[in-house]
Order: sequence, then structure tokens, then C-alpha cells
Amino acid sequence: MVKRLEEEGEIAADYLEELLDIADLDGDIDIDVDHGRAAVEVVSEETGSRWLKRLVGKDGEVLDALQELTRLAVQAKTGERSRLMLDIAGYRRGRKAELTQMAEAAIARVKESGQDEHLDPMNPFERKVVHDVVAAAGLVSDSEGAESDRHVVVHPA
Repeated sequence: MVKRLEEEGEIAADYLEELLDIADLDGDIDIDVDHGRAAVEVVSEETGSRWLKRLVGKDGEVLDALQELTRLAVQAKTGERSRLMLDIAGYRRGRKAELTQMAEAAIARVKESGQDEHLDPMNPFERKVVHDVVAAAGLVSDSEGAESDRHVVVHPA
């Protein structure tokens, strides 16, 4: 399993390096396996690099699109669907910390009030982070809504 995930990471890195070359952008690619999925990050020695921020886009929209393209490139080579996670300049890592704090605050409110709490709409990565934090706290959560309105609901234990 790990070998297959490492292969996914290598394919993704090759794809991203080619993309960066076409766009004439400098960046290094870090490959890892994290929580049963390939994890690839584009990093730069230049902290706060403007071009990296452009690759992330507003609210991570460009990053999400690049992740889907990278997953498709991996699928084209392996013939299997990829759950690869792409990060650029630590954006997802930082967002995960923010989401963890937000989830912990929602958990505290739900425990105090005993009422369900509906959070703002989130993308699948963000919802997964919140679900994991809620489960670790011993509460239950689920996703409701469709497409851009899909959000997490935290329920009392």
C-alpha cells in the first residue's frame, strides 16, 4: 500500500514539476504519505512568495483545482482513482489549524447548549478536518446541503 502511495506521489511530483516549468516558476516538491494517502507539497525557499500565493488562490480555489488536475494525472498513469492531497506553501496545514480551532469552539458551544450547530459551507478537505476533530471530542457530526452549500452539523453526544 505504501509503495503504491509513494508511486502516486512520484507521478504527481513529475506532473507538478512539468507544470511549474511550463509556467516558468521555481519550486520544490516534497512527497510524503500521510494518513493513508499520498501527500505532495509545492514549496519555495522564498518565504511569502507571491507566485505561490497565486497558486493557492482565494480561499484555496486554485489549489483545489490543481489538486484535481494532479489527481487526474495520477489516475491516467495508474488507472486507479487517487486520494492524493496537494498543499502549496503550507496553506492546507495553516487552514487545518484554523479549522481545528473553529471546530473546538463549536464543540464547546454544543456541549454547553445541547443544541446542534450548523457551520459555514466548506470544501471536502475542510469538512473532513472538522469531522475528525468532532469525533476525537466524542461528539457526532455529519454533512448537509449540496455542492457549494455543503456544511458540517455538530450534534451533541
